[in-house]
Amino acid sequence: MVKSTGFRPVLALGVALSVAWALPGHAEGDSAQTVVATVNGSDITLGQVVALRETLPQEYQSLADDVLFKGILEQLIQQTALSQSQEDKLTARDDVMIANQRRTYISGAALQAVVAEAVTDATIQAAYDSKYKGSAPLIEYHASHILVATEEQAKDLKAQLDGGADFAELAKANSTDGSAAGGGDLGWFGPGMMVKPFEDAVIALQPGQVSAPVQTQFGWHLILLAETRNAAAPPLADVSAELSAELQRQAIEAHVTAITDAATVTRVEGIDPAVVRSQTLFDE
Repeated sequence: MVKSTGFRPVLALGVALSVAWALPGHAEGDSAQTVVATVNGSDITLGQVVALRETLPQEYQSLADDVLFKGILEQLIQQTALSQSQEDKLTARDDVMIANQRRTYISGAALQAVVAEAVTDATIQAAYDSKYKGSAPLIEYHASHILVATEEQAKDLKAQLDGGADFAELAKANSTDGSAAGGGDLGWFGPGMMVKPFEDAVIALQPGQVSAPVQTQFGWHLILLAETRNAAAPPLADVSAELSAELQRQAIEAHVTAITDAATVTRVEGIDPAVVRSQTLFDE
């Protein structure tokens, strides 16, 4: 939560700086290379200001432009001064961390381009059409069940049902789950919403039929299928995020696999995996 309308730079320095800077208007000639400050001779550019703004939390994005600009520039000045103060003190660990961060950023940027090409309005629409319009309609099921702990109990209840006992009454009296109060009614559900042994048993039934005892990790079930219906395709807007995520996942996996398979990779064998937890590796 933002407690004030000001932008507070993350860093605060108690060192002497040689700084020159100006707050320019957006002139026609401005570019990412436009210098907006120098710190001990090192330039800070307008591109760096804009790039840092893009990484700020959302609450800062609504600040007035002059407050935002000055705050970001002050942070860059502070960071530049700090980094200058450490350049001749970097350790082997520092070098590795910098290399890892650079690699992470570049690989992330590469994948952003892949995702931007793979996830568009057109590809989302095509994925929707393929999933919901180019295939048989999904079937939804309305069923009830009786859940008990043992197969013997299930078989005894099945014999009572075969003899004409009322399913709902037996469910109320014997079922061990929360559906018992409603006579075992589970409502409507579609494919993938129930554990596989239960779903397989339901699919094999005709409306009005009761299954043989079915075992799942929850116990033993007797299932009564009441009715079925064709499920209406959901609106595109309701599943757009899901389709986008799937397209993104597929594109990233395919691209990473292709790039990695095309690379010449040599793995060194014999490294003790325990070294991954080493606290002294950089001290050696």
